[in-house]
Amino acid sequence: IDHYDDNKQPVFRGPLALERPYLDVIIDYFKHKEHRHPTDIELESLAQTWSEHCKHTIFAASIDEVVDGLYRHYIKGATAKIRASRGEDDPCVSVFVDNSGAIIFDDEYLVTDKVETHNSPSALDPFGGAITGIVGVNRDTVGFGLGAKPVLNRYGYCFADPGDYVPIYRSPGRQNQALLPRRIMDGVIDGVRVGGNCSGIPTTQGFMVFDHRYKGKPLVFVGTVGLIPRFIDDLPSHEKKAKAGDYIVMVGGRVGLDGIHGATFSSEALTGGSPATAVQIGDPITQKKFSDCLVKVVRDLKLYDSITDNGAGGLSCSVAEMAQECGGCLVELDKVPTKYPGMAPWQIWISESQERMTLAVPPENWEQLQNLLSSQGVEGTIIGRFTDTGRCQVRYHDQPIMDMDLDFLHNGLPAKVLQTKSSPVVLSPVALPLQLPVNDLFLKLFSRLNICSRSFVSTQYDYEVQGGSVLKPLIGRNRIDNFATVVRPLLDKPRGVAVSQSLYPSYSELDPYAMAAAGIDTAIRNLLAVGCPLERIALLDNFCWCSSNDPGRLWQLKESARACYEIAVAYGTPFISGKDSMFNDFCGFDSDDQPITISVPPTLLISSLGVIPHVDRVRSFAFQEAGDLLYLIGETGSELGGSEFLALLRDEKLFAGENRGIVPQVRAGDFRAIYEQICSLLEQGLCRSLYPLAQGGLAVALGKSSMAHGMGTTIKVPGNKRLEHYLFAESLGRFLVSIDPRKRQVFESAAAAIPCDYLGTVNKSGHLEVLQGETMYVDVSIKELLAAYQQPFAGF
Repeated sequence: IDHYDDNKQPVFRGPLALERPYLDVIIDYFKHKEHRHPTDIELESLAQTWSEHCKHTIFAASIDEVVDGLYRHYIKGATAKIRASRGEDDPCVSVFVDNSGAIIFDDEYLVTDKVETHNSPSALDPFGGAITGIVGVNRDTVGFGLGAKPVLNRYGYCFADPGDYVPIYRSPGRQNQALLPRRIMDGVIDGVRVGGNCSGIPTTQGFMVFDHRYKGKPLVFVGTVGLIPRFIDDLPSHEKKAKAGDYIVMVGGRVGLDGIHGATFSSEALTGGSPATAVQIGDPITQKKFSDCLVKVVRDLKLYDSITDNGAGGLSCSVAEMAQECGGCLVELDKVPTKYPGMAPWQIWISESQERMTLAVPPENWEQLQNLLSSQGVEGTIIGRFTDTGRCQVRYHDQPIMDMDLDFLHNGLPAKVLQTKSSPVVLSPVALPLQLPVNDLFLKLFSRLNICSRSFVSTQYDYEVQGGSVLKPLIGRNRIDNFATVVRPLLDKPRGVAVSQSLYPSYSELDPYAMAAAGIDTAIRNLLAVGCPLERIALLDNFCWCSSNDPGRLWQLKESARACYEIAVAYGTPFISGKDSMFNDFCGFDSDDQPITISVPPTLLISSLGVIPHVDRVRSFAFQEAGDLLYLIGETGSELGGSEFLALLRDEKLFAGENRGIVPQVRAGDFRAIYEQICSLLEQGLCRSLYPLAQGGLAVALGKSSMAHGMGTTIKVPGNKRLEHYLFAESLGRFLVSIDPRKRQVFESAAAAIPCDYLGTVNKSGHLEVLQGETMYVDVSIKELLAAYQQPFAGF
């Protein structure tokens, strides 16, 4: 933001998104080092490379006492400390250096993971933004090491209520109406459907979260897990390096005008001036052809030295980044295949047209590579050479149009120095009304947008393709949403890959540290519950923030990053990849033509990836047999802050107090002891089902576990507990477990060292019953519970 106008609306820096200090450094460089003015293509290259989207300048900045930056100090620092402590048991192979992160799958293979965001494009063109998001993160997998095979996709959507039809506008005078939440939701879901299904990659796991603060700009997360041999021709597959003299080869689709300024546009708030041309156009069929060709035909022949994808910044970023591996590049821009004539050189250079990879190919391998590409209907073109000149040089019809120091291009931007302003919220327990209609509230909880069925999304996505699905996104004959999924990527091996995700945006304004800690804790518990050992879990972080130039928001960011370090280290779960999106704000006008700013709640998505030694140990949350015994492992507190139950009470006008409650806290030392015991119980075969409690607390865990196969349940709440806290608090570190009654003595003996309450039994009554003492507080039929659960999105 350069300044604010008379209506207090921000005036932005334009499509280059270069801040004034950056411009000063550029002017100084060209004046004193190059002794000339910069060309347009040089300015465009610097803008893409130095954008917040590409350089993550806020996470790299010195911030208060964290002089080495939040990323290096907290995220990368946590992983370094964990890896050092694990020694030879370190599962990490490649972290924070490539398009994806990778951990050990077995002695022969690595498993990779990357989760991206496509928020700004999806706000302008939901289908286009989402489809390019999913195919783009697929390329992050193909671009890992020498090329990994995508084996599953995952997604996450943060939307406003699709029933909200009140318009907002990007321009004054009720002009340039923003898309309505329903339009955005439908388009995003469809874009990921087409991108995933047409690519032959199973989309196995995902989530949706609803909050009115996502009305101005949705959050769209897309991720891909891949598989690659640990060694190719006896060399580590994750290592790659372009060499001076290698051809620069562009493979895949042609370059067009779509995606111009995508990186810089995504680095700012959404306004009336946000360009629609920044949204790319996706073509998954073209991408499938070249990705299959590269991974299945070309890779193992070692015909190229390095590979990366053309994403943000297009060729300007992919070629210049690879040039760092050898020390320079010389590009003949007129050789780049285009979709149509008339493109300016700078447009060809920074276009983010999709379905493209850049390869470093030794000249002696070019003919064989070209023949293999042609045999698969894939276009490949030499567009230059890698060099060791220390320069990034670009020509157009033999005329030099760019000639810059490579180190300045990548490292010349001035480091930011940021200050935060502490803004903690004083929280205290909620004083609930003495008499609440618990039965009615229990039922209504399942019709809330953040609890109800999303099966209409999962059923659009092909999660069976490739044939490795073990634990699916929908469980039981009543198709209840799962919190984690498991696939077997190699059908001749028993090992499985488990994935899950978690986020708590409703906690962020109350306690950003607790918000981040809760996300990590839940993402880990989700994998433990399906049978993944704690020591084989890795994490990914996606920070989506708002107004990140505000000191109060920066304090929230620092607190969240601090939680990432402390909780990850306590659990021994390393971060292997991540991404941030720092300006998720909408600046526009309401239906009365009054200026408004809508900022997303500070949102941190934690994705978890785990390796299960044998898929036979996989468990689901569904209750299995009548007569099975139910236990609640872990302790329940009066932690209703940010909960779905408290939001329900407010919506029902049953609670109007100012107090916002205590947010659930992570007691990592105590919880880790519980988690290690959970792993032991699973190894002994003592658990028939497990549900890691999260949003909605025990009530949702009981309901979903019962609905899956239509089983009845009767439980008794301990007499020394407040009923509403026990049922609806979202206290962390807890599991709902069902066991075979014949194993009761063994189970209770094994669980004696951890908090464990006996609850009751599974039955065939067709009802879910909750008692305290002799009083029945909840008695709902599974049919009416299922109807409430399915009602909000019925017909979608």
